[in-house]
Amino acid sequence: MKALVNTAPGKLEWKDWPKPEPGPGQVRIRVAACGICGTDLLMIAGWRRTGFPAIPGHEWSGVVDAVGPGVDKALAGRPCVAENVWADGGEVGFEHPGGYGEYLVTEARNVHVLPADFPLAAAALIEPLAVSVRALRRLRLDRRESALIWGDGPIGLLMLVLLKAENVATVSLVGGREARLDLARQFGAAATLNYHGVTDWATAVAALPGARFPNIIEASGSSLAMQTSIDVAPIEGKILVIGDYGEARADFPWNTPMHHELEVIGSNASAGGWNRAVELAVAGNVPLERLISRRLPLAAGVEGVELVRRSRDLVKVVMEGAL
Repeated sequence: MKALVNTAPGKLEWKDWPKPEPGPGQVRIRVAACGICGTDLLMIAGWRRTGFPAIPGHEWSGVVDAVGPGVDKALAGRPCVAENVWADGGEVGFEHPGGYGEYLVTEARNVHVLPADFPLAAAALIEPLAVSVRALRRLRLDRRESALIWGDGPIGLLMLVLLKAENVATVSLVGGREARLDLARQFGAAATLNYHGVTDWATAVAALPGARFPNIIEASGSSLAMQTSIDVAPIEGKILVIGDYGEARADFPWNTPMHHELEVIGSNASAGGWNRAVELAVAGNVPLERLISRRLPLAAGVEGVELVRRSRDLVKVVMEGAL
């Protein structure tokens, strides 16, 4: 088969790779689509978690191509997505080869079958939707008057859609890309704030509809956004943390969360969110296709990664395989 292989730090190559065979309890997937995630860029650049060579791609959809021993043969030919975490703790797209290849192997127990007519490019976004579903559950939404979202990326936009579906009256969103902010308004944001040129964050946020916000979602990965969230959260407010902060460290008065009785809630990955995410996607309740800014063939994935790296307005680039 062919695959986009991360062969060295910062290097991605379209090359031949052994076609995998499914073992006991496993299925082989012919990849239909795979989204390019910011986490993929970190992996490609080189990090501690995975070495080289490796095949990225954890936002994928496809069709079951072959089944291993002990797996129901009726799965063959079915369109699907799957939770990426294996029983060994490794994940598809990280420790196990992912959707940047024409084929991948995963565990049959993780597979979620999709309707035959479900658009598989959109299905690749069920993974970030599952991340958002898990995050919303961890927020334990009990006050619905307003919410503030930091971040106009796929997770921030999906959180906006989910919060509106949960009847949160007023949701405001902060971001830095006008095309994405326009999409947020189309998805129901009461107001958006472009952070470029803002010098007094607390004042700017306080002027948004719904302030002060009992629910704050930090999905931007900005340490300044986290600091401002601590500063502006009301008494008994909740701050949901789902951004990636690299090596950044907290810098705020520790008495603030104590005096204001704040809850700072971390949420990571998608465990427990897949059933609901698939249900929402299949029912058409989440506009996944509208998050796709560009589609291109899997073989042009090097170009796709460069697009994601340098673009400010694209929401999601999806690579498509040849089914």
